[in-house]
Amino acid sequence: MSDDLTVDTETGPGTGTDTGTGTDTRPTKIMYVAEATAHGGRNGFVTSQDGHIQLKVAMPPQLGGDGDGTNPEQLFAAGYSSCFHNALILVGNRMGYDLTGSTVAAKVGIGPNKTRGYGLAVALSVSLPVLDPDVAAKLVDAAHEVCPYSNATRGNIDVTILLG
Repeated sequence: MSDDLTVDTETGPGTGTDTGTGTDTRPTKIMYVAEATAHGGRNGFVTSQDGHIQLKVAMPPQLGGDGDGTNPEQLFAAGYSSCFHNALILVGNRMGYDLTGSTVAAKVGIGPNKTRGYGLAVALSVSLPVLDPDVAAKLVDAAHEVCPYSNATRGNIDVTILLG
């Protein structure tokens, strides 16, 4: 399956990949591929190809399930928070700032959208306790441009970033 993932470097912006910034944020080459398989949808289990993830998946009670397992929203929150935090560390290191004690927490909500499907909304809470608030805001903005999750969601779902 990982051989199926390719990058089309021939087509440019204007092919449905514009993220709302007018910038094409697709990768120019694939450096790593993660692979996971779901069995049973939201009431089953999910495994990663390398065996590091082996999780029971269950609908949360708010969506009619028993909540006896993780769910896609929790996994998305974990992925986005860790990815955004790493983007902060990357830009912070490049700019020479100390990010000791920094954290990123993500909340991911799900609900019906106007097209009879479902959509997501994200709130990222960023804590940069040792930085001046103006510097922290600049780092957050820079991380939001670098983070692959931010680039993938930009223009598709609402992402609110709270700096505190």
